[in-house]
Amino acid sequence: MKIKTHEDIEATIDQVFEAVTDFEGFVLAALRRGAEVARTDTMVQPGPGMGWQAKFSYRGRQRVADIKLEEFDRPNHLQVWSKIAGLTAEVNVTLVALSRTRTRLEISIDMRPKTIPARLLLQSLKLARSTMMKRFKKRIADYASLIEARYRT
Repeated sequence: MKIKTHEDIEATIDQVFEAVTDFEGFVLAALRRGAEVARTDTMVQPGPGMGWQAKFSYRGRQRVADIKLEEFDRPNHLQVWSKIAGLTAEVNVTLVALSRTRTRLEISIDMRPKTIPARLLLQSLKLARSTMMKRFKKRIADYASLIEARYRT
């Protein structure tokens, strides 16, 4: 199942790329929500090969997510791969400079089931696709607004 959206942001492409690659900020946000997050690599600079393992509770069950940064093309593209309980997800983030101070953020997520329970989960997501897409687009729009507010001059 593939979902995607885009948002135009009033910030330079470098500023938006800096925001979407603020991995420490994402880790802190997950920790605030009760997840346990640990790095699985020893890299100092951001780049392909960075990895994390996150443990969190979802729908009453403990889940473990393995997350790996697959591609890192500054300032245009990054790709993150993750596996959670029989479900793999590939997240592609592409940035396009529309002008010097305007950037388009394109996000696509491709989820693929590897087990029957994961297949059932994806099937239920497909049935609620319109609701899920509204939530997804709203969260990305809210994130884009946060980025704009951070770099507004």
